Amino acid sequence: MARLYYQIEATMTMNFDREVEERLLRYVQIDTTADESSPTSPSTERQYDLLNLLVDELNEIGAQDVRLTDYGAVLASIPATVKSDAPTIALLAHVDTSPAYSGAGIKPLVHRNYQGGDIPLPDDPEQVLTYENSPYLKERIGDDIVTASGTTLLGADDKAGVAIVMAAARHLLNNPDIPHGPIRIGFTPDEEIGRGVHADLPADLGATFAYTLDGAHRGELVYETFSADRAVVHVQGVPIHPGWAKDKLVNALHLAAKIVDTMPQVTLTPETTEGRQGFIHLYAMSGTAAAAELHFILRDFEMDELERQGELIKQVCATILATEPRAHITCEVLPQYRNMRYWLENDMRPVEIAVEAYRRANIEHFFVPIRGGTDGSRLTEKGVPTPNLFTGMQNIHGPLEWVSVQDMSRATEMCVKLAECWSE
Repeated sequence: MARLYYQIEATMTMNFDREVEERLLRYVQIDTTADESSPTSPSTERQYDLLNLLVDELNEIGAQDVRLTDYGAVLASIPATVKSDAPTIALLAHVDTSPAYSGAGIKPLVHRNYQGGDIPLPDDPEQVLTYENSPYLKERIGDDIVTASGTTLLGADDKAGVAIVMAAARHLLNNPDIPHGPIRIGFTPDEEIGRGVHADLPADLGATFAYTLDGAHRGELVYETFSADRAVVHVQGVPIHPGWAKDKLVNALHLAAKIVDTMPQVTLTPETTEGRQGFIHLYAMSGTAAAAELHFILRDFEMDELERQGELIKQVCATILATEPRAHITCEVLPQYRNMRYWLENDMRPVEIAVEAYRRANIEHFFVPIRGGTDGSRLTEKGVPTPNLFTGMQNIHGPLEWVSVQDMSRATEMCVKLAECWSE
């Protein structure tokens, strides 16, 4: 009965509110937290719980060529309804959630017809959603707001995107009168730890252009992201029993602390930068007096600035090592992803057609560079131009995460229009 309701409602009014809400509530209750320390793909077995569910749901709605790859991506096809030279496009979302905050035992709450004011989260009285910590709430008066209960993240990043892509796919498959070319559907693991685009994904996807549903405010259209590297610093000290340590012990933790203290914290950390400013972020530190390890992420919109950040960390490590030559300090800078603008500015067709899809859905678009990355960053670099589209997700990676059902619904409508535009 629920599937019949979706079909009638969406066909007649292009209102996807009920479907995207139901899908979101179902998906977020599945723990899909990624794990950077794991060498596997997906990085956690629990991601298969959602991946396998999506395989079943895609088969149920009539998608073709549905498969789960050996690296944990779900792929499927929606056949063209028109004979044209329209390129194959893809709609993508990622299933994993950030390891920055717990994604286990999520209890989603729907705040119906939000009428303004604070939204306290019941499982932690200190967690209150307000205009101060989320100004976008003011723009969503009258919407249905989905939050978690206060002790976990919500997982709208990116299960809102998953729900949108699934609702759009079902609508296109149930309405073959809508003109569109060949469409590919993709759900990836491990985007949150920078491993969402496996080396085989571009070829397996088989799309000329793609879009990730992984953005924020309604109308947001992204073709600029950070470029990103990761730096791992290893500090090897000289261990010895502290009772006999005079002039012998070299404490790795002390040296690690000096490295952190020497970094320019006032000007280059996430909490002191905004807009187009880059940053160096220490996100993990562990060890003992014998050995310690520091993990940094480096972010900037421009490649030359990103390279300077890597050189800065190396210079700081060399400076600290010079103060204690008995230690051993290494710094390895590893590439993660690059600003998609470097490729998209040479071919803006996927951006221009997205603008037209927004217009046809009566959504006012705006361009914004995002202070992060998407699977589209890597796909664009690997030859599949992939802008990022809005979902409505807000305050991601923490307990105050939320999303508007109506934003998700409008994003679904926009995806349908996008398919139509490419057929022309």
